[in-house]
Amino acid sequence: MVSTFTMKVLLVEDNCDIGEAVEKRLRAAGHLVSWNKDGRDVDQALEDGDVDAVILDLTLPEADGMTILRQIRRRWRDLPVLVITAKAEIDDKVSLLDFGADDYLVKPFDMRELEARLRALVRRPTGHFTSVLHLGDLELDPGGRVVTLAGRVVDLGRREFGLLEALMAQAGRVVTRERLMSRLSDLEDGGSENALELLVSRLRRKIAGSAAEVVTVRGVGYLVRMVQDAQG
Repeated sequence: MVSTFTMKVLLVEDNCDIGEAVEKRLRAAGHLVSWNKDGRDVDQALEDGDVDAVILDLTLPEADGMTILRQIRRRWRDLPVLVITAKAEIDDKVSLLDFGADDYLVKPFDMRELEARLRALVRRPTGHFTSVLHLGDLELDPGGRVVTLAGRVVDLGRREFGLLEALMAQAGRVVTRERLMSRLSDLEDGGSENALELLVSRLRRKIAGSAAEVVTVRGVGYLVRMVQDAQG
């Protein structure tokens, strides 16, 4: 389905499989994509085109992703930058945010989630890019790794936070068990069906009383939605 909201995106990625998949997905949605495959001349590419957002891989053959990120932020302070990173580099997430990344995704990622996060970044007011997710009175800040319920901080463990983030990024849509287990195995030893069920149960208890609920879709996975959506 072609989006009515068109973005011009600079993709900086050396992996051909990932680059082709991202380019195909975004073009199919009606967006314009310029693909830089080695990390060189990013400044020139940004000067030459009216870019709405950058997708930046950290590991590049001809350049350092962190250096590129710092350069972008010095010259284009308000340009949204979505970093894609391997799970081995996830410990750099604090540095990513400190150096000016607006959001990040860990490989492997869902293309729908990539596009949704890009849209969210580009649509936010200029000069104030965050990656905060909202669902009723429930708010999740991936950068600060904080979840609040009606303004009150909810104490979530690392895997509970990762589960809620994956669900809220696709609010109203089913996220498969396989996708969630893959996401959780990147964090800890949470990549089994039993571990996932226990995690969902704990998360439900901790967000009980909110306007959001975690729903089991039998044989498929889980989704998070507003409670009133179930009553409508």
